[in-house]
Amino acid sequence: MKFPTRGLYAITQTEGKSAETILQEVSSAIQGGVHVIQYRNKQNTDVFTLAKALQSLCNRHKIPFIINDDVELAASVKADGVHLGQHDGSIAWARKQLGAKAIIGQSCYDDVELAKKAQSEGADYVAFGRFFPSNSKPLALPAHQETLLLAKKTIQVPIVAIGGILPENGQALLASGADVLAVIGGIFDHDPASSARHYQKLFVSSPTQ
Repeated sequence: MKFPTRGLYAITQTEGKSAETILQEVSSAIQGGVHVIQYRNKQNTDVFTLAKALQSLCNRHKIPFIINDDVELAASVKADGVHLGQHDGSIAWARKQLGAKAIIGQSCYDDVELAKKAQSEGADYVAFGRFFPSNSKPLALPAHQETLLLAKKTIQVPIVAIGGILPENGQALLASGADVLAVIGGIFDHDPASSARHYQKLFVSSPTQ
């Protein structure tokens, strides 16, 4: 599968939730129209079993399934790709492990030069953030909308914005150059299907960059 050039990117919220609840919530989010799912799990739980179930769910709905941080897990469950942070290994190494068709994304924080480097190394998308206060990453350094404007001039792969994004503030990020909005709490703190539909309105009202 290919990473979407535009749309909503849902990242799982796993803290304090059972595998059954997580699967139900992700299924609901897919029904609401999300375009890609990322499995992010910072707990010491059975990550393989849940990742495999999520991969099957996404495969049935024909949307990409991405693993956060863990290239080995992505390979073991045959995920569509992996999202790499600053210390999660190189894009080249991930590509070697996952194959030419794998989706590989890179966190670029607030650094356009890092995004240029990731693009030159074969990243399928680059992600900037956090743009707003975030319960999921409260200590993450802030990113600025000006970074999106600069990135749009030199980056050809999809640009993802992340961090505290809500239907009320996402429009500004799309207008500044983001192609994809990545969301955790804005979807999974509420009814996922209904929340996802609220975000979809942003992509209808915002002109394509």
